[in-house]
Amino acid sequence: MQSAPTSLAFACREERVTMHGARRSVRPGAKMQRRSGPAFGTRRGVPGRRKRRRPSQLKRWVARHPLLYRGIRFSLIAAIWGAIVLGLAVIYFIARVPDPVIAALDDRPPNVTVLAQDGTVLAERGLRRGHVRLDVLPPYLVHAVLATEDRRFYAHFGIDPLGLVRASFRNASAGTVVEGGSTITQQLAKNLFLSPKRTITRKLEEVVYAVWLEQRFSKDEILELYLNRVYFGGGTYGVEAASRRYFGKSSRFVTLPQAALLAGLLKAPSRYAPTRSVKLASGRVDEVLENMVQAGYLSPEQARNASQQPLKLSAKGDDTGYPYPVDWVAELLPEFVGDNDGDLIVETTIDAGLQRVSQQALRRLLDGEGAELAAGEGAVVVLDPLGGVKALVGGRSYSTSPFDRALKALRQPGSAFKPFVYLAALESGYTPDSVAYDGPTTVAGWSPRNYTGLYQGEISLRDSLAQSINTVAARLAAEVGPWRVVRTARRLGIHSRLHDRLSIALGTAEVTLLELVGAYAPFANGGQGVLPHIITRVRSGDGAVLYERRRSTTGQVVALQFAGAMNDMMNATVIRGTGKKAAIEGQVAAGKTGTTQSFRDAWFVGYTAHYVGGVWIGNDNGSRMRKVTGGTLPAKLWHDIMLYAHRDKTPLPLPGTRGPRLQDAVAALPWHAPRSDGDTPLFQRVLGIFSGQ
Repeated sequence: MQSAPTSLAFACREERVTMHGARRSVRPGAKMQRRSGPAFGTRRGVPGRRKRRRPSQLKRWVARHPLLYRGIRFSLIAAIWGAIVLGLAVIYFIARVPDPVIAALDDRPPNVTVLAQDGTVLAERGLRRGHVRLDVLPPYLVHAVLATEDRRFYAHFGIDPLGLVRASFRNASAGTVVEGGSTITQQLAKNLFLSPKRTITRKLEEVVYAVWLEQRFSKDEILELYLNRVYFGGGTYGVEAASRRYFGKSSRFVTLPQAALLAGLLKAPSRYAPTRSVKLASGRVDEVLENMVQAGYLSPEQARNASQQPLKLSAKGDDTGYPYPVDWVAELLPEFVGDNDGDLIVETTIDAGLQRVSQQALRRLLDGEGAELAAGEGAVVVLDPLGGVKALVGGRSYSTSPFDRALKALRQPGSAFKPFVYLAALESGYTPDSVAYDGPTTVAGWSPRNYTGLYQGEISLRDSLAQSINTVAARLAAEVGPWRVVRTARRLGIHSRLHDRLSIALGTAEVTLLELVGAYAPFANGGQGVLPHIITRVRSGDGAVLYERRRSTTGQVVALQFAGAMNDMMNATVIRGTGKKAAIEGQVAAGKTGTTQSFRDAWFVGYTAHYVGGVWIGNDNGSRMRKVTGGTLPAKLWHDIMLYAHRDKTPLPLPGTRGPRLQDAVAALPWHAPRSDGDTPLFQRVLGIFSGQ
C-alpha cells in the first residue's frame, strides 16, 4: 500500500498538472511549491476557490494587433479634435460671410478702361451687359460648362469627394495637374469671398463657404451666379460679356462650337483665348465637345458636326476699334495688379491716331498689291526709342483671325538679322570702311549665295550691309564666331531661341516682330537696351495708383561709337541700298530689309531719332509670295506709316553720327525723288556745276 503514494509523488516531480489541464515539466528532484488558495485537485464550483475570468474577444484582438489598435485610437482622437476645430472654423468663417445680396447678386466684376497716351478711350472691358438668367441660355452652353468643370454638380453638396479622388488619381497617373478638384460651388466661393492666395486657410475657407452657398442658394442660382462672374479671358467677366467680346452677340445666341469655346476658357482663359491662339482655342473646343459626349449630353456624330462648324469670331468684340493692343493689355494686366475686384483705368503708350493709320495702311496694302503678289497677312509694330509701343497691328483682319502676329508669330527674319552680325564685327575691331571680299565662298561646308547671284569682289562693310551681301555676312560670322553673334542679339533684346550655326548670319533663327523691333531700338537711342512695353500706369476707380512704370531702359548695351557706326551703315541702306523705298522725305532714317528663302517672309525694320518701326509681310501657312522682298511691300508700308508719324517732328540726326555726308543728306530731301518725266532733279544739276560735270 506504500507504493502508490511513492509513484504519485515521483510523477508529480516529473510533471505538474495545472487546474486547466496544461502541463509543464519539472526537473527531477526539484521541490514543488505549495499553491495558496484551494487545495490542489479541488473541482470547479467548490466553495472557497477563486474564479478566473476568460479575457474578452476585444482584449484578445488588441493583444494580437497592438499597432493597428494604436493607429485606430489615434485616428479617432484626431477626428474628434478635427471636428471640434472644423466646427469652430465654420462658426468663425460663417460669421464673416458678407450679405449675399450685396456680395453675390448686386456686386459686379471690375470694369477696365484702356486709355491711349492722350487719354482717348481705346476700349472698355468688363461685365457691362448686365446679369443674364440661366433659363435664357442655350442648354448646350450650360451642358458644356457642366461637362467640363463639374459633372456631378447636381449631385454633390458643394464639395465632391468622389471628384477629388478622381482628380487625384488622374493627376498622379499623368505626373502633372490635368484635372482640378474644385467644384463649381467652390470656384464661386473663391470668386465671391476670397483672395487668390493659395494657403491652407484659404482652402478651408473655400470649403466652408461652398457648403454655406449650397445651403443658402439653389443649384440653379449657384450656376447662374457662377456664369455671370467667372473670368473668360480678354478682360471679360461673365458669359454675356465674353460672348459679345469674342462673337459680337449675346450669349443667348451662341452656336454649339461657340458654347464649347466659352466653356473651354474657364480652365485657363489666358492660354485658350482665341485672341491669343486660334489653334489652341480650336483644339480646346474639340476637348469640350468630347467631354459632352462622355457626359451624355451629345452623341459622337453631333460632336463631329459641331467640330466642323466655324467659330465666326468678332472683329471688334462689340466695343473697340483697337483690338490688338487692347488684347495685349488684357493679357498683361493680371501680372501688374493680380486678381483685382475693383474698376481699373489703364494708361498706355498707344498713339490712337498712329494705331488707326497703321491698321488701315496694312489692310489697304494687302487688299491691293498684296492680293496681286499672293501676300495674305502682315503685322506692324511702332515704338518710341525707349520701347513704348505706339502702334501694334497683329494682322489684316481681327474678325478673320485675332491671332497677334506681331507678338506671337515666330518667323525667320532673313537679312533683317544682319545688323547683329555687323555689330559683333565692329565690336571685334572692324569699321564701316573695312574692306571685305564678295565672291563665291564655302564656310564649314556651307556655300551661301547672294540674292542676285552676282558678286562684286572687294567691298566695304558699309556697302555690303546696304546691298545685303550674303557672302560678306557669312564670312564675318565665321570670323567673329556665331556664338558672338547670338550673344550680341541677346544683349540687344532678342529672347527667342537662337541656334549658333553659321547660317544664323542670314537670319535662319525664328523671332517675333516685336522683339526684333525692340532690338533695333538701341541704335535709335544711343545704345540703351529697352523692354517693349504698353502699360504706363494702372489706377483704381477712385484714382489710387496701383502700378506705375518707372524703368525706362535696361542700361547701356551698345557703346555710343558702335551705335553711331551702325547708324551710318544702315542709313546707307535706306539712301542707296535695298531699303530705298522706305526713305522719309525730310528725315534721317536707317534700317534693314529682310527676305527669306522662296519669298516666304519679307521684313523691313527701320528707325529715326523719333520712332523705331517694323513690318512683316507673309502668309500664315508659309506659302511663297510672288517675289515680295523686304525692299518692296514692307519698305513701302513702313514709309507710309512713318510719313504720318513724322508729320510734326523736327528732323534730328541719329545718335553717334555727325549727320549724314553732304550728298547723302541731300539725297534724303523731299525733292530727291526721281522725276516721272525723266528730267534730272535741280539739286543734281547744281552739284554737277560745282563739281565740274
